[in-house]
Amino acid sequence: MPVNEILAMSCIASFFVLLLAGVPVALTLAISGFFFGWLGFGTTLFNLLPARIYGVTANYTLIAIPLFVFMGVMLEKSRLADELMDVIGHVSGSLRGGMGLGIVLVGMLMGATTGIVGATIVTLGLLTLPTLLRRGYDKSLACGAICASGTLGQLIPPSTVLILLADILGESVGTLFAAALMPGLLLTGVFCIYMIVVGIVSPEKVPAVPIEERRAMPRGELWLKVLKVGLPPIGLVLAVLGSIIAGIAAPTEAASMGALGSILVAAIARRFTWKVLVATVQSTARITAMMFFVLICSQVFALSFRGLGGERLVHDAFSLVPGGTNGIIIFMLAIIFVLGFFIEWIEISYIVVPMFLPLLNNAGVDLVWAAALIATVLQTSFLTPPFGWALFYLRGVAPPEVATGDIYRGVLPFIALQIAAVAVVFAFPDLATWLPRAIGW
Repeated sequence: MPVNEILAMSCIASFFVLLLAGVPVALTLAISGFFFGWLGFGTTLFNLLPARIYGVTANYTLIAIPLFVFMGVMLEKSRLADELMDVIGHVSGSLRGGMGLGIVLVGMLMGATTGIVGATIVTLGLLTLPTLLRRGYDKSLACGAICASGTLGQLIPPSTVLILLADILGESVGTLFAAALMPGLLLTGVFCIYMIVVGIVSPEKVPAVPIEERRAMPRGELWLKVLKVGLPPIGLVLAVLGSIIAGIAAPTEAASMGALGSILVAAIARRFTWKVLVATVQSTARITAMMFFVLICSQVFALSFRGLGGERLVHDAFSLVPGGTNGIIIFMLAIIFVLGFFIEWIEISYIVVPMFLPLLNNAGVDLVWAAALIATVLQTSFLTPPFGWALFYLRGVAPPEVATGDIYRGVLPFIALQIAAVAVVFAFPDLATWLPRAIGW
């Protein structure tokens, strides 16, 4: 085996060794890339690095990321989930599992408006978990529903996952938004069906809202509150997504309008203050800086790995995978799923997807369909122990009577449901491709 290919394999191995040693992922990427790239080529290879970094950071499409993050943080500050859960709990009436359905629907709506998993899970955990436990919900089921619902924003557009995948795969953001919409709604529907089935099979785990509490609010007042609480965020989502998918506005333009719209929604809720604005800008800056730092460090790793012939090595290795093109896709999704146990979706996106991209192109795979599959699998990375971030977020706000084991057990059925959703999208590609075709993307 040529020396450079040995160095390429060592580069990957050192990445995982440093990761297990507790080194931050961004620094792990940079250290592995610099060290083995220097062993292979000295400083010559890195003459290309400034141009690569500039090309990535100057990408016009990525301007949408801080704008969408701003929109999400601002809406999280407006505390929409507080009133939404109250309304949905009353609307669900005597339905067993109704509050569980409310968590899924609020998680979907917050995901579509904020796209920030941490904010959604922390908000749902603080507002709903004590109430669910007080009403007799099974602890594991309640925790699993909150964690799974909080991750829906990584699949339902506008999603930063889809924006980064669009950049990596060379597809338009609007196309991937359209492609992920149906799989996202499918997964939401699967979660809702699961809650209803649990209500039928094990009603003691998901009791209905007490009738005395439901009667406390007149029906006319309830439906008025439904319109008042539900219309602003739904209208904002439809305006942002609709303008992108319909081709009226570019993603960056729609993101800017979404950021402005989030300020209006917060103002309508009477929660927009100078203090909230400053906190939102600071949070946006931190989140955006973290994402771009990982992006820049990943360029060091990618440059070294490709320069050392790693791309050819990967191509030769996966030519041995049985099953042809489908086998390669399944193997790629399996690697992404396994890596999700240990590292975040941003790092997975910039490590695995570029390695497989030449194989997908050579095999003639529809990249829009592949992106929908990848995004659905990446969503599981937030739930899979031991390092699923959704588990950590909920653990940080869960009441003392909720054990870590309750959270871990609670997410297992939802991980299985997500894998089933991936299988459905794999078996029926039109779920991801028909909408982009229908609107002419």
